[in-house]
Amino acid sequence: MTAIDTGTNELLCDLEEGVATITLNKPHKRNALGDILTPALRATLLTLEEDARCGAVVITGAGTAFCAGGDVSGMGGRSAPDPDAPRPSFEDGVRTLIRKQETLTLRLHELAKPTIAALPGPAAGAGLSIALACDLRVMADSAFITTAFANIGLSGDYGGSWLLTQLVGPAVAKDLYLTARRVGADECLALGLANRVVPFDDLQDEARTLAAQIANGPRTALRYMKENLNRALSADFRTCLAMEADRMSRSAQHEDHREAVRAFLEKRAPRFGHPG
Repeated sequence: MTAIDTGTNELLCDLEEGVATITLNKPHKRNALGDILTPALRATLLTLEEDARCGAVVITGAGTAFCAGGDVSGMGGRSAPDPDAPRPSFEDGVRTLIRKQETLTLRLHELAKPTIAALPGPAAGAGLSIALACDLRVMADSAFITTAFANIGLSGDYGGSWLLTQLVGPAVAKDLYLTARRVGADECLALGLANRVVPFDDLQDEARTLAAQIANGPRTALRYMKENLNRALSADFRTCLAMEADRMSRSAQHEDHREAVRAFLEKRAPRFGHPG
């Protein structure tokens, strides 16, 4: 196992057998986002995207929570502002939040590696958005999700409304946003929000096993698959057909395809290499 330096103990990362595991490590705050953890997460995603050793990424939380979203204790102007500091305009604030969102959940959604969120416990607010931005979700049977924003008088950010609507449709998404109700793991599985539900003690092994299976597959073809599936969310059928044709032709020229054909003819498991 190789430790990846994130610059802070609030975010841990290790790499083993092609699987990078990112752990949000503020269990006393239910792994809430903040001015140290969140920039480290942004930077670590970039690092892993460029690391050829990494074939898949697992994001999880320390302790019994995934991520409680933003740290509510730091909201509402609890600290006195510096009267001499320039005050940003409303437009500056909007631009800043757009940049923060694009460099976290949009980056995660478009990451050139498959991603899995492993939820040991609640995912709320922006923490839920992070889980939804991953390609797959594995939940402990005691975990739950909540949009949470209505409880603190906010409308929501980090793409949760778009991601949730894509997964469950507008009627269910509106229910979950307008009521902020808790949705347990079994209901998440029924709705298609969770791909697996397992006992709490089995969560990390289940997520790592799934990630290892993906990481040690044909990485270039899997990257193209993710591109195709993401494009299907917004493009018309003709555009998607053209993209599939391009990516299919590219993957047909890759060594992974030739190795898979040889393995099939020789009646053995294929041995895929790194993407080229």
